[in-house]
Amino acid sequence: MTDNNYILKVENLTKIFTLGNIFSRIKIVAVNNVSFEIREGEVFTLAGESGSGKTTVARIILGFHEPTSGKIIYKGKDLTNLNKEDRNFFRREVQAIFQNPFESFNPLRKVSSYLYETLENFNIARDNKDEVVEKALRSVGLSREEVIDKYPTEFSGGQLQRISIARALITKPSLLIADEPVSMIDASLRMSIVNLFKELKEKSNVSVIYITHDLATAYYISDKIAIMFRGEIVESGEVEKVLMEPKHPYTMVLSESIPEPDPKRRWKKQISLSAFEEEEFLLKGCKFAKRCSFVMEECKKQEIPYFEINGRKVKCLLYK
Repeated sequence: MTDNNYILKVENLTKIFTLGNIFSRIKIVAVNNVSFEIREGEVFTLAGESGSGKTTVARIILGFHEPTSGKIIYKGKDLTNLNKEDRNFFRREVQAIFQNPFESFNPLRKVSSYLYETLENFNIARDNKDEVVEKALRSVGLSREEVIDKYPTEFSGGQLQRISIARALITKPSLLIADEPVSMIDASLRMSIVNLFKELKEKSNVSVIYITHDLATAYYISDKIAIMFRGEIVESGEVEKVLMEPKHPYTMVLSESIPEPDPKRRWKKQISLSAFEEEEFLLKGCKFAKRCSFVMEECKKQEIPYFEINGRKVKCLLYK
């Protein structure tokens, strides 16, 4: 185990994408020097609008993208330099739940086949496969009888997402990476999925990276949170402090969209921020400078450092 019970440490993670063609190319720093740590049995949220870089961070951790620079340490092992044995260990220990459950399953294939395939791939339970599948499904509020021999179209989005989580739990993971796991699910069913992650943390000591733009569910489920904007973490710390007493101007804007810390309430208004803006990624100084009501001239000219404010990190010159 890593020092101080950290199960995962991300250090100065950077990812640069090159966009355009042979005649015109630009480099976009999609993730810029991102660092954070996750303890055993902790829910850590990466939150921000579309284009903030939070999903890119998750895909790098999962090995879908190669980082341009930086380190990812899982249980003391550098993920950028794993041998085959360690890579198989990581794939068993770290499981992903994706945004759209309907895209996770082939409509022409029975959903139960995914559960049994996971057993085969990781050489789990050769003699009692049905029992292991039943246990995994029971843990998400389903049974083998409800699932066996049925196709994806016979389930709701919430049921399919529960089956996705059951498949992930078959390997007995230590870390789940859940990328917008409730955004494609009917609002009336979202809290059942969110509560499921909370139960896994409390009962099984599973750590969770919860990726979302929904600060209400983030407040409800998280221990710590990092707010991302244009590839950078602008504020991070305990979720209560960050969301109830925001320091960064961007976090202030996001927090204003939550009427009260009640996950069953919808936002009263939409976040008044645009989606992907290439220009903001290219800014030399603070990426939020063009929208910030507190902007100073020096905000536009230099890389902004982090400042420690009451147990959290804030990337803002207001606290210089």
